[in-house]
Amino acid sequence: MRNHYFFKSFIVVSILYLIVLFLEYQNLDLFLKPVLVPLLGFGVYFHGKFPSKNILLGALLFSWLGDVILLFADIGEIYFILGLLFFLIAHLMYCVLFNKQTKRNTTINKVLFAIGSLLIAFYLVGMVLFLMPNLGELKIPVIIYAAVISTMLLFAFNGSLTWKKTGSLYVLAGAVSFVTSDSILAFNKFHAPIEKSSFFIMLTYLVAQYLIVIGILKLNTKKAD
Repeated sequence: MRNHYFFKSFIVVSILYLIVLFLEYQNLDLFLKPVLVPLLGFGVYFHGKFPSKNILLGALLFSWLGDVILLFADIGEIYFILGLLFFLIAHLMYCVLFNKQTKRNTTINKVLFAIGSLLIAFYLVGMVLFLMPNLGELKIPVIIYAAVISTMLLFAFNGSLTWKKTGSLYVLAGAVSFVTSDSILAFNKFHAPIEKSSFFIMLTYLVAQYLIVIGILKLNTKKAD
């Protein structure tokens, strides 16, 4: 299927992009970053029909808008806030997307779900309290964003307990990688600089987007045309 060419292209361009980031060739960064998520989007578009396809495409679209806006974050704080807003919308769409996936006819492991929920809650509270002294005027936006991305992770975790295993672990791993990426970004911006931070932020971000997309497609394989 031709969508596989887009996914392979995404992997190749992502590797090239990460090398550019690691070597700190910032001019090439500006040209390569806007290309990445659209490659995933085209891969989804040409995959075939399934019920939640448009939601996945919408989440990728807002992620791409966030990527592009954040390229200008060094110019002014407004670009960081706008980028945060676009990713907030993307995460909300991921929450809806995860909630719409078909569940297996099985009883959820309530103990495991409770443990996972508590761990996610501890992450949310711990991260917010850790960053709070340095958030300044961005306190409310960052708290809201942290709550939404934690909710996205909770939806993915719940899905890993209720979806068929073929794609559920991909989605969960992608959600964890997304939270990791945003955590590195937040630590680097609001607490202390991390060496090669852009490389590690984008490495975990690209892995996250790829795993979520592949996981969702696997969950919908039988429905695809």
